[in-house]
Amino acid sequence: MAKVGYARVSTRDQNLNSQIDALKSVGCERIFSEKVSGRKYKRTELDNCLDYLRSGDTLVITKLDRLGRTTRQLIDLSQHLENNNIELEIIDMNINTRDAMGKMFFTMMSGFAELEANLLSERTKKGLDAARARGRVGGRPRITQEKTALIVSLYQSKQHSINEIMKLTGVSKGTIYNVINHHSSNG
Repeated sequence: MAKVGYARVSTRDQNLNSQIDALKSVGCERIFSEKVSGRKYKRTELDNCLDYLRSGDTLVITKLDRLGRTTRQLIDLSQHLENNNIELEIIDMNINTRDAMGKMFFTMMSGFAELEANLLSERTKKGLDAARARGRVGGRPRITQEKTALIVSLYQSKQHSINEIMKLTGVSKGTIYNVINHHSSNG
């Protein structure tokens, strides 16, 4: 049950010292730090820190924006911590997920994650409904009966390889096999 700190500044000109001092003052045994923008999704030292943390450990940060600048980053990270039984302590907000307010923080982040997933699902459904209303149907376009007959004819002639049939018809290998298998079973 270790306290592990993470410190981050956005530019090389900024200094990590005040964050590192604050993390040490609350008893962090190990501190990961880096100079990288919070908008970057790939942050090497944060990834190393998350790999280092074990169930029951506490990730300590000075401010919430040290973990990420976007809601999506924060939601993903809070889900990861909760799923792995890792506590979170945010020094300047006086939040620790071991107490009631901290647990509420995780609950709210989980709620935001669920809300975002539901909104995405609704937007997708509305988009598909709108496309159907305009006469568009999703998926790959169906191949014509003429092209199906050509594929079967070329295959049955045994004069062409599947790759040659692909080039002659402009149809993928999977579709060719589907046409051949469908033709054979209905044969």
